[in-house]
Amino acid sequence: MTEAQVVEHFCAALEADGWTVTTEVKFVDVVATKEGATIIAEAKGHTSGPGLDVDTMYGQLLRRMESEDQPGVRYAAVVPASYLPAAKRVPTWVRSRLRIDVYGVHEDGRVELHGSTALTDPYNVGWQPVEKDR
Repeated sequence: MTEAQVVEHFCAALEADGWTVTTEVKFVDVVATKEGATIIAEAKGHTSGPGLDVDTMYGQLLRRMESEDQPGVRYAAVVPASYLPAAKRVPTWVRSRLRIDVYGVHEDGRVELHGSTALTDPYNVGWQPVEKDR
């Protein structure tokens, strides 16, 4: 699955959930807004170096964060489902504090939230995690 396909499926899932979605905004793959909430997402597709590419994606997300806290903003690491182990090497408690959610995109277009803070975050009520991190 290419990065463009990952972005396409992720955007379709967000739009189906009522989000307004824009792609390629100020070097960000996806920016979505809904009822005062914002998701800033970086996506990766299949490559020859998934671990390194996922690490790079986290660096990109950190660089997208403003110098001041933005309470209504969450960040998303969006990867093919097969890359979830690499994306979840960053512990849940770290991702929770940085408001980074991980989404896995399946070949059939399904998008799932994995090991994140959806149960406690009011902006993600429609997304339920399919498993918990260890």
